[in-house]
Amino acid sequence: MKIIPLKEGNFSASKTKDFTLLTEDNFDKVGGIKMSVQPFLIITENDYILLDAGIGWKNESGSTVVSEILEKENIRPDQITKLLLSHLHKDHIEGAVKLTDNGFEAAFPNAQIYIQKRELDFAMEKKGNPSFDFDMLEKLIELPNITWMNDDQGQITEEISYEVVGGHTPFMQVFWIRENGETVFYGADDLPQASYLKYHLAYKSDFDGRKAMELRLTWEKEARENHWKILLYHDLEKSVVEV
Repeated sequence: MKIIPLKEGNFSASKTKDFTLLTEDNFDKVGGIKMSVQPFLIITENDYILLDAGIGWKNESGSTVVSEILEKENIRPDQITKLLLSHLHKDHIEGAVKLTDNGFEAAFPNAQIYIQKRELDFAMEKKGNPSFDFDMLEKLIELPNITWMNDDQGQITEEISYEVVGGHTPFMQVFWIRENGETVFYGADDLPQASYLKYHLAYKSDFDGRKAMELRLTWEKEARENHWKILLYHDLEKSVVEV
């Protein structure tokens, strides 16, 4: 497998979930929670798999950071075959939709989009919660090529498995991609930074912080035993770790 981090940048997230790009000049001056926003592209023999979609951050030229990284890798957005969404917070979905002259369209037009239906139902009960961008969420669920997922766990393909684990949100799902004896694990916001493996804490920012902590302990043990590569969506410095 080839793992391509699609890091949009390091950001500060305010209490109202507004994102400010961090630079050398403002890093120590901006308040809020500091985090990266870093989707991942996994290339297997059968698929181009995108794990979450980022916030669609644009640089000064007006192009998205993700599209520029893909271009440098000689990959077109229409080559993406699957977009796996862990949950529906704004910083994980906004890059899935783009505004064109014809209205809102899929940023990855040939990708099948996998969404947990119960996660959507939960989000729709939280109108006014700044973690969600409801305008963008409504555009997302109107896109073609959506597979609505209802099971607690299963296989998307022979290589891709998932499990609804909760923790950060009630129905957040995580993914494993296995090919040729190699395992890549994406724990999304239950395991967003390497420090979460070092400090065993229950975080108040999670829907169920204790459950997320317990999941991390289980995953760390399995990762050591089975040599997983762990993808870190919000780590400021690292993208992939092996414990």
